[in-house]
Amino acid sequence: MEKISAPWHARFALTLALLLPLYFAVAALGTKFGLWSWQVGLGSLVIGAGPMLLGIVAALAVVSLILIMRKSPRKGWALPLIALVIPVGIFGFLGTVGTTADANPIHDVATDTANPPTFSEATMSARAEIEANPVSDYATPLGEIEWWADKTDDEMKAKSHAELVGELYPDLATIAYRQGDEAAVLEDVAGAMQDIGLRDVRTDPAEGRVEGVAETFWFGFKDDVVVRVADGAIDIRSVSRVGVSDLGANSARVQKLVLAIKSRGND
Repeated sequence: MEKISAPWHARFALTLALLLPLYFAVAALGTKFGLWSWQVGLGSLVIGAGPMLLGIVAALAVVSLILIMRKSPRKGWALPLIALVIPVGIFGFLGTVGTTADANPIHDVATDTANPPTFSEATMSARAEIEANPVSDYATPLGEIEWWADKTDDEMKAKSHAELVGELYPDLATIAYRQGDEAAVLEDVAGAMQDIGLRDVRTDPAEGRVEGVAETFWFGFKDDVVVRVADGAIDIRSVSRVGVSDLGANSARVQKLVLAIKSRGND
C-alpha cells in the first residue's frame, strides 16, 4: 500500500513555525552583540514585525489544517496543529510580558526614596555617551519631567518617582549595619555584587560607594547599580539604561543583592 505523506502546505507551515523561535533569538542576540541597535532588535524586529510574523504563520497553519480535515484520508493533521500551537504559545508569552510591563511601569528603583544613592561621574558619563534614560528625580511628579511626559497616564503623572517605588515595591528597605568598619562593609557589598553576577564592580571608599553593571542574557540590556554605605545604613539603587518598563528586573535585583549582602553578615 502506498504511504501517504503529509501535504506540502502542512510541512511548510511547520517549518515556518519552527523558525519563529530562531527569529526571535537572532533579534535578541543580534542586539546583544551589537549587530543592530536595541531600537531595531526590540522595537522593529520583536515588537514591530514579531506579531505580524506570528499572525501569518498561525493563519497558514489554520488554512493547512482546514485543507487536511476537509476530506479523507486526513493525513498529516498533526503538523499544522503543531505549527499553530507554536505562534499561539509565543503570543501568550508576549502577552505575559506586556502584563508584567504594565505592573512595573518604571525602571529606577531604590531602597531610600527620600534620598536615593547617586552614581559617580564616570557612570553618568557612560550613560550620557549612549543617550541612556535620564536618572530620575524622585521628588518631582512624573508629569512635570519632560522625559516622562508622554510615557505615563494621568494617574502616574500626578505621582513622584518616590511615591511609585513605595507603592510598587513596599518590601524594599535600607539595610542597617554596625558603624565603625565601613571598609569591611564596602568589601562585603562588592563581593555580594559579584556573587549575583554584576560586572565592572568598582569601590570608592572616600564616597562610601560601590557600583556595578548588570546585563541581561538575551538582548544584553545593561542596568547600573549603586550601593551607598554611610551612617549605619546600606542603600541600593538599580537603574536601567534603556526602556520605560524594566519588567520588574531592578526591584528583583535589589532584593537579590539585599539577601547577598545580608548573607555576608550585614543585617
